[in-house]
Amino acid sequence: MSAALRLTTLMVSGLSLLFVAGCAGSSLEQSLEADPQLQDRPVFTGEDPETPAEAEAEPDPAEPPAAESDPTEASDLPEPETSPEGSATTLLNEVPEDLRPYVQNWLALGIVEPANSQTANGNAPSPDFQPNQPITRGEFAQWLLTANNAFYKDVPAKRMRPATAGTTPAFQDVPASHPYFAAIQGLAEAGIIPSAKTGNATAVTFRPDAPLTRETLVLWKVPLDLRAPLPTASAEAVTTAWGFQDTAQVEPLALRAVLADHQNGDFANIRRAFGYTTLFQPQKGVTQAEAAAALWRFGNQTEGISAKDLLGRSSTESGSSTPTDSTNSL
Repeated sequence: MSAALRLTTLMVSGLSLLFVAGCAGSSLEQSLEADPQLQDRPVFTGEDPETPAEAEAEPDPAEPPAAESDPTEASDLPEPETSPEGSATTLLNEVPEDLRPYVQNWLALGIVEPANSQTANGNAPSPDFQPNQPITRGEFAQWLLTANNAFYKDVPAKRMRPATAGTTPAFQDVPASHPYFAAIQGLAEAGIIPSAKTGNATAVTFRPDAPLTRETLVLWKVPLDLRAPLPTASAEAVTTAWGFQDTAQVEPLALRAVLADHQNGDFANIRRAFGYTTLFQPQKGVTQAEAAAALWRFGNQTEGISAKDLLGRSSTESGSSTPTDSTNSL
């Protein structure tokens, strides 16, 4: 190699060393270094990366463990109950329109309770009120005594006493163990229900489960309106008073009560329970709504007390401003 070529090579090598030394620590050197963010970036494997929200957080020992939810909790919740107001409205819709005001007051008295409940005397169950179903003789006897004593709770002279278990039964088919014994026997002891005690030697059975008939309803109820002996009556007198075409079908004992009921005018049980009719149909069964209408009021044409009066009195005693209805009208 010639001296000139060797000198040139040495000069180029020196300049290269000076250039590298001058670039140390400069931006050019930094740009040539590897990017740390590129080194930390995860390698794509084809699977969805796990997001922070999906990552399972480690429990904090300072916090109490969260209560686990019971999957059966929602299904075990009781069904919402129907309000009493809604049930009463539905029941009243089943009642014939003319009887509805009487039944509404009657139910408000609380004399008829849900099934399997006990009445005030603790002896007889009071079934559900079914307005269009027939009422039995035993049920009506229970209603009659209970209603009379509720209407006259402040008048001891007009109350009747339920019989006790030690009383000798007046009827063969109503022993002391019968659920309506206290009421049936009490009415018999008071002379309201015909029995051997009232001189009816053939009345040895009561038939508590038999349907109550129209003539029997009047026969038992009217004496508690008059509070006096029933008048003598004939079929002709009843026909003249009521205009019934079937008076001949009414038994003689009931004729007296039917005639006496006419003396109550617009407060007659027949008018209130059965409306205007020229056919009394004495053996026809009585519905519970009709029985409630008959028991809506006790008293004669000039003096009496209705369920509406009783409810008004209760409201006044409880501090309500609802006035008492003294006119015995709807």
